[in-house]
Amino acid sequence: MRGCFLDAGSMGDALNWDELNGAIDDWQWYHNTTREQVGDRIAGMDIVITNKVVLDAAVLEAADNLKLICVAATGFNNVDTQAAAHCDIPVVNVTGYATPAVSQHVLALMLAHATRWASYDTAVKRGDWAASEFFCLLDYPIEELAGQTLGLIGHGELGQAVARLAEAFGMTVLVGERPGAREIREGRVAIGELLERSDMISLHCPLTDDTRHLIDADALARMKNSAFLINTARGAIVDTQALIAALEAGEIGGAALDVLDQEPPPANHPLLDPAIPNLIVTPHSAWGSRGARQRMLEGVAANIHAFIDGGIRNQVN
Repeated sequence: MRGCFLDAGSMGDALNWDELNGAIDDWQWYHNTTREQVGDRIAGMDIVITNKVVLDAAVLEAADNLKLICVAATGFNNVDTQAAAHCDIPVVNVTGYATPAVSQHVLALMLAHATRWASYDTAVKRGDWAASEFFCLLDYPIEELAGQTLGLIGHGELGQAVARLAEAFGMTVLVGERPGAREIREGRVAIGELLERSDMISLHCPLTDDTRHLIDADALARMKNSAFLINTARGAIVDTQALIAALEAGEIGGAALDVLDQEPPPANHPLLDPAIPNLIVTPHSAWGSRGARQRMLEGVAANIHAFIDGGIRNQVN
């Protein structure tokens, strides 16, 4: 069988590729692939691996030999899964590989907001501590996570892992019901109630028609003016302009984003403006521990082995 990895460079370095390399005999490894190159590169391939390269209906319908699409991620919104199903091409993803990495990143963002360590680091390097008449600086308000309420939108493996960490810090956890649900299941609360009650809100839901711009101007207005929003899911779940307006107006206490609605973002992306107050942005790096990336490769290899053996793992379409 022949296969290609369209954006293997997105996996970074210092990984062991032996298991994936041995899954089939003939591989083409591409550092990255532009939209214009996709059709030519997947032509004649039995298996295609993509992390974020888009596979739309046009390229899938032209790929006569394609038998399996492996998404090297949990989110698969870069693949037209309906078109793939129409072409009888299963699409499979990898789940659970980044749980320790993402959950600790979420907690780090929560702690960064609570402790204001970045502001204090800047102050020390600026000379403020050296100029102080006291032994300490307390120029920026420090909060404790203990006693605060964390609202989770998305309660799969990642959301549950974040909940365990939050509870270890003495937080109360609310779990939001799925957007648009007609009934509220036991142990969950309506999204509106979660927005109103939470001191911190962390997003762990997939990007779907129901969740696109779920956090819009109305949702932000319902949040406490001290609330802190964290998004490590997908950028388009949050309305960019509404978030900027809420931060600039002091409508919420702050936000931390590991994902944006364009990735990589253009240099002039509005959320990269350093003048926006109380905003932390990290470059979609929450998933990127070496351990998580290695587990990802092993998960893709396991999906391919299962397919060759006549089975299927983690099919999403």
